[in-house]
Amino acid sequence: MKKISMRIIGLDYGDARCGVAITDALNMTAQGLETIYCNNSDKIILKRLDEIFSKYDVETIVVGMPLNMNGTKTERAIKTEKFIHKLRCKYNGIKIETIDERLTTVAAHKTMNFLDVNKNKKRDIVDTISAVYILETYINKLKNSLQNK
Repeated sequence: MKKISMRIIGLDYGDARCGVAITDALNMTAQGLETIYCNNSDKIILKRLDEIFSKYDVETIVVGMPLNMNGTKTERAIKTEKFIHKLRCKYNGIKIETIDERLTTVAAHKTMNFLDVNKNKKRDIVDTISAVYILETYINKLKNSLQNK
């Protein structure tokens, strides 16, 4: 299968699930890709990322960093940093960035409520929608830094 141009992947990392989003070929928009059900196993996530990376040329992985509202690290942030270390070891040719993910889950739930998503389906897609918000935040940060040069 022919690989497409360089993409950016966004991850909403969690114990039970990991939401995945990806940019379009021009890195202008973010789309939800999938939710990986991992049951506390980073190996499951890394194996699935291998499969995704075999289909898409990924130049950057953006991982949501869960911080407290006052900006301090949460227990979840420490687990996320350990996962990021695994990403850096396994994918040392890919740039890995973090983005503040405060309120992305809240925004994802608001979006699902607005769209009247069935409550049984919400759990299946909340992490993917959160990953889209994480990736959109990163894309906007890149656009703003280019405009301010």
